[in-house]
Amino acid sequence: MKQLMLGNAAAARGLYEAGVSVVSSYPGTPSTEITEELAKYDDVYSEWAPNEKVAMEVAFGASLAGKRSFCAMKHVGLNVAADPLFTVSYTGVNGGMVIAVADDAGMHSSQNEQDSRHYARSAKLPMLEPSDSGEALLFAKRAYEISERFDCPVFLKMCTRVAHSQSIVEPGERVLPATKPYEKNIAKYVMTPANAIRRHPHVEERMAQLSAYAETSELNRVEQGSDRSVGIITSSTSYQYVKEVCGDRFPVLKLGMVWPLPEQKIRAFAASVTTLVVVEELDGFIETYVRELGLACVGKDAFPQLGEFSQNLVAEKLGLAPHVGTKLDENIPPRPPAMCAGCPHRGLFYTLRGNKCTVLGDIGCYTLGAAAPLNAIEMTLCMGASVSSIHGFNKALGSESEHRTVAVIGDSTFMHSGMTGLANIAYNQSNSTVIIVDNSITGMTGHQQNPTTGFNIKGDPAGKIDLEALCRAMGFRRVRVVDPYDLAACDAAVKEELAADEPSVIISRRPCALLKYVKHKAPLRVNTDKCVGCKSCMRIGCPALSFKDGKARVDETLCVGCGVCEQLCKFGALESTAKEG
Repeated sequence: MKQLMLGNAAAARGLYEAGVSVVSSYPGTPSTEITEELAKYDDVYSEWAPNEKVAMEVAFGASLAGKRSFCAMKHVGLNVAADPLFTVSYTGVNGGMVIAVADDAGMHSSQNEQDSRHYARSAKLPMLEPSDSGEALLFAKRAYEISERFDCPVFLKMCTRVAHSQSIVEPGERVLPATKPYEKNIAKYVMTPANAIRRHPHVEERMAQLSAYAETSELNRVEQGSDRSVGIITSSTSYQYVKEVCGDRFPVLKLGMVWPLPEQKIRAFAASVTTLVVVEELDGFIETYVRELGLACVGKDAFPQLGEFSQNLVAEKLGLAPHVGTKLDENIPPRPPAMCAGCPHRGLFYTLRGNKCTVLGDIGCYTLGAAAPLNAIEMTLCMGASVSSIHGFNKALGSESEHRTVAVIGDSTFMHSGMTGLANIAYNQSNSTVIIVDNSITGMTGHQQNPTTGFNIKGDPAGKIDLEALCRAMGFRRVRVVDPYDLAACDAAVKEELAADEPSVIISRRPCALLKYVKHKAPLRVNTDKCVGCKSCMRIGCPALSFKDGKARVDETLCVGCGVCEQLCKFGALESTAKEG
């Protein structure tokens, strides 16, 4: 029965129908929902791994055992998993192995705009790229067939618009293939230099076979048009924009397999049109290949290399009339992201700013501590970089920075890649203060569990890592826990640990205010007779607070009664509504 389905849900459905048995991923927008949807199927083992490298290695292990396996990550997560990726290209697989990577053109929730297609070319692995939910389901199933036929992992490349939009799919039945027997094969799976040298020719031979497959596969198709003055090569969401703008006017070579590319099909298509145009988001990946074939084309000389495309942009660059769309008569004011009302990180960042700390940040909701009015975080690079960077920062500047610089990292990010940086501080002894902001969840990607929460992906009890014990085991004598709602306690902890002459860890612990099990206090209300309009409460940037007619105001639908603003008011103007009646 046909139904509307989110792209990520459709990909999960395709993996399920293809008989995936083991799933291991790390949450990362826009890939997260694939694994969350797979976790709903009780006959599939699913887990959140500590990071993407671990997830890929788990998937490889399951493949080695003869089961179909899967791991998912966002584009920057693939950087973390690159180490096993390039070698599993040499070893090949046993059971089919699919790797979903989701790019984020436009950087809606990412620190860069990298194009994952380059990984497919560099690692010499096939990559399929669906353009809607229907193809996401189909390509996921096809990926396992290709994986087992050509003895290699296969990329399923998603992007924000395909992952988070809905289109029609037709779900089928699950077909569980027989487990492929595991056979000891040292020459294939033990990548010592002597064995790896012998495996490399297999990789090159496989690429030649995949290139031949790309020429005849229905994953790459030519759609005829009435006007052959222009021919368009495209893929993914760019294909959707082209079809919405052009209809059947121009011939289109729609690529579903974006690596390896079909050389002869591209040459034949180019010969059939007057002007060849390549429409693709981010890098000129297809365009570069086309030009390497000696074919003239229009590409990034007309289409931007930055950000997402749109129907109107494609129409403009093709010299067509603007695509009809909704246009608002009024300008919408910007709504930059902000920490939620009652966010446990707010009090800590207010304290750090008050102490004039240099704050090296990390990836997570707490990165919003860089935004006004807190303006606390001064660096964010990648997962775990805060802990490694503070060590280098303090080694470079010594006592000049040690007593005023802190690293801030979330509990999930710490488990992902902060532990090795902390081990480096303990081992090489910089006098660094690391603050783990423990909100008891993986917050930014939508409340996924992690190794510190005590629950697995299905919400069942699981192993729970004790952060305090872990830090002490790493060699830290100074480990303390504070409640970030208590500004005085936070201030004392920051001052004392920065003053110490040895490495230290502060764990700022308070569950995310949006967790369903968190019970909030009654909201606050402003006593206008006591409010003098000093705006001290506004300095924390809480969205529940506003200022109008010379007085502070509290939105009681947002306020969770955390009391942080109450601690800032010297006149007692903020009062709990629980006191009424």
